[in-house]
Amino acid sequence: MVTMSGKPDAVVVGSGPNGLAAALRLAAAGLQVRVVERNSRAGGGIRTAELTRPGFAHDICASVHPMAAAAPFFREFDLLSRGVRLLHPDVPYAHPFDGGRAAVAHRSLAETAEGLGRDAGAYRRLMGPLAESGEAVVDFILGSAFRRLPTRAVPALTSFAVNGLPTIGWLTRRWFSTDEPRALLAGAAAHGMLELTRPITGGLGLLLGMLAHHSGWPVVEGGSQRMADAMVTALEEQGGEVVTGHEVTDLREFDGVPAVLFDTTPQAFVRMAGDRVHEGYRRWVERYQHGPGVFKMDWALSEPVPWTHPDVRRAGTVHLSGTLEETVAAESAPSSGRNADRPFVIAVQPTLVDPTRAPSGGHVLWAYAHVSRGSDVDMRGAIEAQIERFAPGFRDTVLDRHTMNAPQLEAYNPNYIGGEISNGEASLRQMLARPVPRWNTYKTPVPGTYLASAATPPGPAVHGMCGDNAARVALREVFGVRDAPTLRPART
Repeated sequence: MVTMSGKPDAVVVGSGPNGLAAALRLAAAGLQVRVVERNSRAGGGIRTAELTRPGFAHDICASVHPMAAAAPFFREFDLLSRGVRLLHPDVPYAHPFDGGRAAVAHRSLAETAEGLGRDAGAYRRLMGPLAESGEAVVDFILGSAFRRLPTRAVPALTSFAVNGLPTIGWLTRRWFSTDEPRALLAGAAAHGMLELTRPITGGLGLLLGMLAHHSGWPVVEGGSQRMADAMVTALEEQGGEVVTGHEVTDLREFDGVPAVLFDTTPQAFVRMAGDRVHEGYRRWVERYQHGPGVFKMDWALSEPVPWTHPDVRRAGTVHLSGTLEETVAAESAPSSGRNADRPFVIAVQPTLVDPTRAPSGGHVLWAYAHVSRGSDVDMRGAIEAQIERFAPGFRDTVLDRHTMNAPQLEAYNPNYIGGEISNGEASLRQMLARPVPRWNTYKTPVPGTYLASAATPPGPAVHGMCGDNAARVALREVFGVRDAPTLRPART
C-alpha cells in the first residue's frame, strides 16, 4: 500500500490515455490532480517494452495511431511541441491477396482510387466528401457530446450516417464491384472488434479509411510509451502527480476528494463503489457486453518482412485475411465462441519509419488476431501462417517472438476483460448508450464520481476524448467551470 500525503482536488484512477487526458484538462483549470495507477509505469494501452531481446522496443498494446493524429484533444495538446513525433509510412495500410495482388490505401485519395481499377470513381465519390471535411467529421464523432452539428460538414456527415449505419458487407457491395476496395474497407472496419455482419461496421470502415487520407496512420517514434511519458511530464509541470504501484479497491479511499474519475471498466467502478451504487445502475453494468479477445504477438526480425507485393513492404499497417468474404468469416468465429483457422490479423511494421526501435539492421513486427473472449488457445501457428501466406520466407527472418493470450492481456491490464481491448463491445446500442442508458453516461450514481474510460463515448481508440469529455463534465458539475480551460502549452 502506497501512502499518499495530502488531499488533491481531483483523483483519476488509471493512467491510460483517457485517464491522463482527464487529468490534464482538470489541471488546466488550476486544480491539484493526482493519478493513481496499479502498474509500475503509467500508460495503460500505450506502453512500450523490450519484450523479445534487448534493444528491440515493442508496443504492448496500441501501436498505430490514426485517432491520435486526428483527435481534438491531441491537436490541442500538440504532441510535437512536447517532443513526440508521429512518423508516417509511405503507405498507411494495405491488404494483400493470394496471387501477389494487394489493395493499397495511400495518403492521397486520388492515388488510392487510381489503384482500384473500375471502382476508382466509386471510391472517390464515397470517400472524397469525408476526407474533404475530415476535421469536422472527426470533431463531431469524437466530441459530439459537447459540440453542435458543424454546418459545413452536414453533407459529409449525412453520407457517413446513410452509408455507415449498415454492415460493411452491405456498404462495400453497394458501392464496389471488385475485391480490392471491398477488402480495404472491411479490414479497416475489423479494427472495431465487432462481428462484421452487424450494423455500424460500415461506419467503422469509413471512418478509419477516411483517416488514412486525412491525417494518416502514424506510429510514435521510439514507441507509444512516449505519448504517455509526455502527458505525465505535462501534468507534473502543472503540479500534478502520478502515483504508480497502487491498486484502488475501495472508493472510500477518496472520501473528501471533490471529484474522482475512473479510467477503468464499469464493472471495476461498481466493485470499488460497493453499496454506494444503487441496484438499477449495477444491473445495467452487469448487462454491459464485451466483445472478442485478442492474441498478441511481437517479433524481433533480422530483416523486413518479405511481402510478395512491393507496396505492402511500404505499408505501416497490413491487414491479413484475403477477400471480404474471408474477412467476414474470420471475424464471425470469435463472436460465436470459436477461433478461426485463418484469423484476420492486423500487423504493424514500425521500423519501416522508426529505426530507433531496433538495433542496427534489425526490425520489429507487431500483430494480433481476434479470438473468443477469454481464450487461452495458442494462436502462434495460425497467425504466422497468415503472414507466410502473403510473405513466404517470413519465419526465416524471425530472431525471437513474444506472445500474450487473452487471459495474459487481462492480467496485464484488468480493463481488458477476457482479452478484449475495447472496454466494451462497439455495437450500435452500446455506442449510443455507453455503458448505461443515461443522458450523461460519464456521471455515475455516486456524487462527484465519473467514468472516463473507453466504456464511455466516443468509445475505443487512442484519442483521449473519453477522459477529456468526462473531465469537462466534472469541471462543470463539481467546480462550476462551465467553459473548460485550454490545455497549457509545453514549456520551452
